[in-house]
Amino acid sequence: MANTENRPPFRYDIVGSFLRPAALKEKREAFASGKITAQELEEAEDAAIRELVAKEKEVGLKAVTDGEFRRRYWHLDFLAALEGIEEIGAEHWSVAFKGAQPKAATVKISGKVDFGSHPFLAHFRYLQSLAGDALAKMTIPSPSMLHLICCVRATDYAPIERYQDEAVLFEDIALAYQKAVRAFYEAGCRYLQLDDTSWGEFCDPEKRKAYEARGFDLEKIERAYVAMINRTLEAKPADMTITMHICRGNFRSTWFSSGGYEPVAEILFGGCHIDGFFLEYDSDRAGGFEPLQHIREQRVVLGLVTSKTAELEDEDAVKRRIEEAAKYVPLEQLCLSPQCGFSSTEEGNILTEEDQWEKLRLIRKIAESVWQ
Repeated sequence: MANTENRPPFRYDIVGSFLRPAALKEKREAFASGKITAQELEEAEDAAIRELVAKEKEVGLKAVTDGEFRRRYWHLDFLAALEGIEEIGAEHWSVAFKGAQPKAATVKISGKVDFGSHPFLAHFRYLQSLAGDALAKMTIPSPSMLHLICCVRATDYAPIERYQDEAVLFEDIALAYQKAVRAFYEAGCRYLQLDDTSWGEFCDPEKRKAYEARGFDLEKIERAYVAMINRTLEAKPADMTITMHICRGNFRSTWFSSGGYEPVAEILFGGCHIDGFFLEYDSDRAGGFEPLQHIREQRVVLGLVTSKTAELEDEDAVKRRIEEAAKYVPLEQLCLSPQCGFSSTEEGNILTEEDQWEKLRLIRKIAESVWQ
């Protein structure tokens, strides 16, 4: 698949989240403590997103996001708003980060999973109203995440009667996501991204061992996830691009999974009908480029610039790594981005707003040099 300049993913692109401005964080705290109304919070979010989109355009991005400014978490806000899903408190996070821990919360399946009247559609419409000549990019958690959180990570999962047969659950999730794809498309979305940490976990030898010790057949789960994503993609119109971002954890500049793509490459890269993969490659925790030999026609966005620290990467070193990746995937199918978002939760990574824009300016400079 030739990577044209007017279709995403773009030569220089973004994963999605940005650091929340201090003023917005203050408004969210004020709302949580009952000092301002929901409308006042929404107005503050609108203003912050307007300013963010202007900065995204200023730095030259062809696709803009709302920075996930209306969310606490990159995934739970979306999942909890699905029909049949409940957010619940938790004693601890479902995975352990290497350092600071997010505020514990999770979700459970309490009824038939469906898309329903989802608040993220309004979030997208507002972004679309600001995008102008840029493409409005929407990011949501992958369908895999719902099963992973509720049925694999959770040690106390007990299926409701409808989901005694797990195949029914996979089908319901896929159909709910088909509705999501159609609804976002009808709202004007032509660039949708599925964010997914399940594959990062399945790359981690320690996590694989722990899951297998609990009786999970990981290859069976991986194949079920690919089938569920492909079933979702059956709803994708021809002029819509749907990509996937694979992450090993991103909270306050820390992480929770480590390991190269080898364990999942053949099943995921070889079997998933997604249009492009955003892949973390900012540290040796991601392994080498050899697993990319399983990529077919998908575009690969190399996350060679870290979003976890402020230090700027060496331009020539990044270019050398792009050349190395091009041994396995044609250069025309490659793009460049940060390894993850800058703020997968509302707390954000440990760098400044100016640092994140410097990272994006560097990515654009490198990309324009490599793909002249």
